Amino acid sequence: MSDDAATAITGTDPFALFDAWFADAKAREPSDPDAVALATATPGAAPSVRMVLLKNHGPTLGDHGGFVFYTNAHSRKGQELRSNPQAAMLFHWKSLRRQIRIEGTVSEVDPAMADAYFASRSRDSQLGALASDQSQPMASRGEFLARIAKVTAAHLVGKVPRPPHWTGFCLAPSAFEFWMDRPFRLHERRRFERTSDGGWSGTLLYP
Repeated sequence: MSDDAATAITGTDPFALFDAWFADAKAREPSDPDAVALATATPGAAPSVRMVLLKNHGPTLGDHGGFVFYTNAHSRKGQELRSNPQAAMLFHWKSLRRQIRIEGTVSEVDPAMADAYFASRSRDSQLGALASDQSQPMASRGEFLARIAKVTAAHLVGKVPRPPHWTGFCLAPSAFEFWMDRPFRLHERRRFERTSDGGWSGTLLYP
């Protein structure tokens, strides 16, 4: 997609526009085009943000479409999402000079979906998930490596079971904002918001 074509932030379907930009990023962004900043908050509204990897997305996920990532539900983000199921995402493709913000509510994926994705991971990643108490204090790196060695020995053959606290979350968007760099900081922005009938309303924003 040329930059001129990509400036068509004029469609009525933000999922279709996301698909076009994401495909372009996968073709041209040299490093982790599926990396996304995920912002969560505590019930008291204290924010936190970190990078995760987008693993699935589309307008047919959940009731109104969504964006799926996986994590240990006992981690800080997992605990925050369970206690305050709202989140925001930011895709920033520096090489393309574009970004997409997504805001919405979050729900956990069903166990079958989490099982299927966990089974697709490398065995070393599965064992690491089983051994890690993500976000919890750790006395030393050696302690973690010892735990990995222990779970590896316990699962030399057969499938590695998905830990019950390792799961996926799906962000169902209520708003998108597409941003494209322009000379002299005269950037191009368009925001889409979910309407009461399940559709989308879009408007340009001043940069």
